[in-house]
Amino acid sequence: MSIADIKKTAEAKMARSIEAYKNELHKIRTGRAHPGILDQVQVDYYGSMVPISQVANVTLMDARTISVQPWEKGMGAKIEKAIRESDLGLNPAAQGDLLRVPMPALTEERRRELTKVVRNEGEDAKVAVRNLRRDANDHAKKLLKDKEISEDEERRSLDEVQKLTDRTIAEIDRMTSAKEAEIMAV
Repeated sequence: MSIADIKKTAEAKMARSIEAYKNELHKIRTGRAHPGILDQVQVDYYGSMVPISQVANVTLMDARTISVQPWEKGMGAKIEKAIRESDLGLNPAAQGDLLRVPMPALTEERRRELTKVVRNEGEDAKVAVRNLRRDANDHAKKLLKDKEISEDEERRSLDEVQKLTDRTIAEIDRMTSAKEAEIMAV
């Protein structure tokens, strides 16, 4: 493994960490409706648990309402039950085959709790990035120990990985503060 391989691998893994963090942020509910909120809700579909998106069309009706249109007639009640029993605090209302899922307004206390959750998720993402930096640095030090690279190349590699880590952590901080602002907006 060369220094370029180490850097490329670290860069790819850090990009995946950012994507995973983005997905976690999408799951955190703000006052606005977002179809991705229902992604983790599982529905009983003929004996197996599947995500709602595999048995219904999930779209936005307006800024505070999600509509869920089941593809089969009998699934409406099961989807409604699954949404009610999820820990999202949502209360769907059936209108014929269509389910309307209004997003309740967040209280000030709940907003503060959600910002703490966002900060914790951000910190977890930063820890993951720092672990990737450590792994990349360990690879470079091993190459130096095996005399495959010089000390200058090792030092340059450590500097490049540190710069990459700094950029990634700055991106995570930016995403965290943007999500906090979105949550605190009334």
